[in-house]
Amino acid sequence: MCWKSRWPMREQELRWLRLSLVAVWIFTALVSVWEWHGQSRLLLLNAGLGHPVLVAALVWGGAAADLALGLAMLWRPSRWVYALALVLMVVMTLLATVLLPELWLHPLGPLSKNIPLGVMLWILALHSPRSSSGKGARTEAAKGDA
Repeated sequence: MCWKSRWPMREQELRWLRLSLVAVWIFTALVSVWEWHGQSRLLLLNAGLGHPVLVAALVWGGAAADLALGLAMLWRPSRWVYALALVLMVVMTLLATVLLPELWLHPLGPLSKNIPLGVMLWILALHSPRSSSGKGARTEAAKGDA
């Protein structure tokens, strides 16, 4: 039995999952830049990263990566985009766990929220074409917009 038949999802459901993740990634990028002298900077300072150039590079680099992945999920969704987003999220979660393990106990769950987000990325990757450059991928995207 194929995994798609065990976990069937309609195109519309997959589309809503994708658009939800697009919103999270783009919103995170915008908030990180908007608030980089506030919470973003403070998080890095609390983690022991006090050099201003390093803090700026990490905030802007993270925001750029989030924005790029959000736009890629919006405009060119494919298995490799979801896999890349999942890898980045896992790496960032591991780094945050090492630097600020207390975030796992935060009542709003800044790290624990990554568990369902990871599941969403995994589901989308399993149900996506390998590449967004081929005709089949565009056909799949068009079906989701219908």
